[in-house]
Amino acid sequence: MNIALIAHDRKKELMVELTLAYKLILEPHTLFATGTTGKRIMEATGLSVHRFQSGPLGGDQQIGSRISENKMDLIIFLRDPLTAQPHEPDVTALIRLCDVYEIPLATNIGTAEVLLRGLQEGFLDWRDLRRNEE
Repeated sequence: MNIALIAHDRKKELMVELTLAYKLILEPHTLFATGTTGKRIMEATGLSVHRFQSGPLGGDQQIGSRISENKMDLIIFLRDPLTAQPHEPDVTALIRLCDVYEIPLATNIGTAEVLLRGLQEGFLDWRDLRRNEE
């Protein structure tokens, strides 16, 4: 599966902790991330991560483009709802695309853990089945 990992500045350390805790589940998948988040994940975990631009420089839009091309299966976007983001319209557009294309999206650590445990148990295989029908 293609999994995107995104985190606002105040959530980057939490994303690193999440990827360390779930490294064995994430390892067999293709990982994508926005700039700094991807760099920090790679440094901490040794996981291979394809890095896009940072969010404010278009990384959210790059991931959104892959969603619209049916090339993304799961998004973990640890958002900071208490800090204004200069690229908030891009964030909103990314969330909208996940809804339009029925891509599982976690915006907090609790939901991220549920999705990763579901991935481990095979509960997210429906994306592969749907892709094969196209």
